[in-house]
Amino acid sequence: MPEVVATAESVAGLRMKSQVLAQPTGLIGVGYQGRDIASFADGLAEAQFSRLVDVRLTPLSRKPGFSKTALTRALAAVGVAYEHRPELGNPKSNRAGFAGSPAELAEARHVFAALLSRPEAAGALDALAAAGAAERVAVLCFEADQHRCHRDVVLAEAVRRSVSVRGSRRPAH
Repeated sequence: MPEVVATAESVAGLRMKSQVLAQPTGLIGVGYQGRDIASFADGLAEAQFSRLVDVRLTPLSRKPGFSKTALTRALAAVGVAYEHRPELGNPKSNRAGFAGSPAELAEARHVFAALLSRPEAAGALDALAAAGAAERVAVLCFEADQHRCHRDVVLAEAVRRSVSVRGSRRPAH
């Protein structure tokens, strides 16, 4: 089962917890807010990520190096594969809620979670869960505060899909 580490520290300065770095596989959320492309890519390589899955609906950025083509090149230069999953992107109409009040945030998370039930999103979530079981995968969006980003909902759903639940076999009294 993939491990998800939902911290704002993720790759921001590579202040990752040592137990996270000890895990060879798993899904770990990363935001590039406040980062430059060189230190971001180097940080992923140093933390031994093999893949980055971009969950932005549109992989464009005003920050130099973080649009799809430039990001793909920077990651390839350090040995990290790039994969864009627009099926897991948050529509523009739902983004403001992630920066809003606690009630607005809860509503935005609810709206986005409902979007993940679409067949194309379900397939992308299954692929993400499978990748996390096989390798160390960074799940990317912009925000440094993962709780204020839709990737937090994506990660929770990917992990939920990868967990097998079994009932107890306790004898009846």
